Amino acid sequence: SAPNPEEGATFVSVASVDGLGQVLVDSAGHTLYDFHRDQGATSSCYGACAESWPPLLTEGQPHPSNGADGGLLGVSKRRDGSEQVTYAGHPLYTFTGDAGPGEANGNDVEAFGAAWYALTPSGAEPEDGGETETPPPPIGY
Repeated sequence: SAPNPEEGATFVSVASVDGLGQVLVDSAGHTLYDFHRDQGATSSCYGACAESWPPLLTEGQPHPSNGADGGLLGVSKRRDGSEQVTYAGHPLYTFTGDAGPGEANGNDVEAFGAAWYALTPSGAEPEDGGETETPPPPIGY
């Protein structure tokens, strides 16, 4: 059976977010992001970065829920000794610009020296980055 969230267990789940489809979320339903400045499972987001993009921390092994792949979940030590949840080798973060579940205002944002993206249950970024692009008109028109 799943551990009691009140005992400090950290869950990574899957939910549908408008414009992105199925993405990873925390136990409160907030979208989880990866940061392109990170080196493998090692976070490079500290200070003001971590204030805007709080790392998803855990005490012990994180747990999958609602379609998240437990085999892709992991943990990485931060400089202060805390443990940050990783998924497919990506440290995970929430975004203070998301007011609630179902929002992904941090997707495809350039901040603190690199891009931020939500992650799909496979551990990849959404196919179109969450943007809809209009193709250019054919040449000659």
